[in-house]
Amino acid sequence: MKFDKEGNTTYFEKKKTELYQELGLQARDLRFQHVMSIATRNNRIIMRMEFLKAVITPEFLLLLDYRSLSLEHWLLSQLASQLAGEGQLVTYSLPFEFRAIEAILQYWISKLQGRLNTLQPQILETLEALVDPKLLSVDRSKLHILLQNGKSLSELETDLKVFKETILEILDEEEVIEELCLSKWTDPQVFEESASGIDHAEEMELLLENYYRQAEDLANEARELRVLIDDSESIIFINLDSHRNVMMRLNLQLTMGTFSVSLFGLIGVAFGMNLESSLEEVPAVLKKSQPAAGRVEIKNTLKAETFGLSRTLPNQ
Repeated sequence: MKFDKEGNTTYFEKKKTELYQELGLQARDLRFQHVMSIATRNNRIIMRMEFLKAVITPEFLLLLDYRSLSLEHWLLSQLASQLAGEGQLVTYSLPFEFRAIEAILQYWISKLQGRLNTLQPQILETLEALVDPKLLSVDRSKLHILLQNGKSLSELETDLKVFKETILEILDEEEVIEELCLSKWTDPQVFEESASGIDHAEEMELLLENYYRQAEDLANEARELRVLIDDSESIIFINLDSHRNVMMRLNLQLTMGTFSVSLFGLIGVAFGMNLESSLEEVPAVLKKSQPAAGRVEIKNTLKAETFGLSRTLPNQ
């Protein structure tokens, strides 16, 4: 997709070899890498914003492999008007490459801002539900949502970090900033303006610093959300420990109560056991003495009868 200075759009398909020969670039310059970088080659600016890949010249903006639903909506609804100077860009009075760079950076910052605006209320709502002291247990579904939001927040923090590092690398190199001002070396009028005191390199530096500051603000907001999540996790762990202590206290009270009841039962068990004493021996003695007395009486009777018999026999 090709945009000129007036915002006119044209579409075409072309082989990669033909395209980089026409632009005066190398094959590696048009390599489709999902990275973030801003570089200059042969008076061309090559911008890679992950899935957004663009080549900027002093006359037109060329977007490669633009077939993405969210990207196409932005290209058709906003980019053309911004490049034509009808949008809210602050560089409309500067050369074309300024407007192209600002439009792309603004689009990327707006996407990062949109991701943060989507995550922030979800995270706050989930944390408010999890740290509610009225709840005796933690909702596992809320923890799952918090885990997903935390992962998305980590990805956003990584993208913001890469964006800041990409711009910071350019801000640290004055030569690269000078090379980004394409019209300064090709348009005599722009060169005369630079010589008369309008420093386009300084304008480019201010432009990049502006978006670096916006990315830094978003990173600070994301960092605050991360700290809030960590603090809420500590509160959740404290609440869980408190509930665990209550359960342990209740378990201890039940154990002590059971032990107290068992003590009263132990007394009855002690008196119900088969213990030996002198009282158990009395019936046994009585039972043993009765047969012995009977045997003595029978023996005496037999003796008496025998004695009487012995006395009658001589008399007879």
